[in-house]
Amino acid sequence: MNQYLVEYSKAEPFRRGTHLVVLLHGYGSHERDLLGLTPYLPSEKVTYASVRAPQPVGYQLPADAGSAYVQGTAMGYQWWPLNQQLETVGFTAIELAVDYLLGWLEPIAADYESVTLLGFSQGMALATSVARARPDLIKAVVGLSGYAVAGGEHYFKDAQLAATPLPLFWGRDEADPIITPDKITYTQEWVADHTALTAQTYPNIGHGVAAAELTHVAGFLKEKVLSA
Repeated sequence: MNQYLVEYSKAEPFRRGTHLVVLLHGYGSHERDLLGLTPYLPSEKVTYASVRAPQPVGYQLPADAGSAYVQGTAMGYQWWPLNQQLETVGFTAIELAVDYLLGWLEPIAADYESVTLLGFSQGMALATSVARARPDLIKAVVGLSGYAVAGGEHYFKDAQLAATPLPLFWGRDEADPIITPDKITYTQEWVADHTALTAQTYPNIGHGVAAAELTHVAGFLKEKVLSA
């Protein structure tokens, strides 16, 4: 059975009717990481929920796994296994991660005015994948120093996004040392055909987040989520 560890910015009585922004951390991190960004982002009528990834970092998910969730604690967590080229054991691992997050999100989505996903690195890969699987559920996506995954033609509903492009913020350093060139090329091609893109680059931040970037993200959320 799936288990979820979620940190919220608001106590439960104050969440209903707000805009939900789900924070999805990167490979090897944890659910408290991205909460440090929230003081720089809109707070009125917004609930931030930061979710722990389902697997201890470094876990090798079996090819025949039926669930993304693996019981255990670690210093950091992963949405699916990755090697240094950001490749995984197979697309099923990505499907299982999407299904895992939707298992938590779908039952609560109706409690909120809208649902937006904000992901860093592998968290952006998950955020875009969830939006591609359930475009009807997701208002917008914020991607920081990340990418979109290739494949999944049998699983994603990209045709729906092509017809109704997804508002997407994508911020990165063009010299990011972690995200491989093939991932950037694919993401550039995918966002061009499926999103209403707001793209920004930030020199010298490496694989990180810039102060100016948070200002841009705050503006994006105000325009595309809170005012839309």
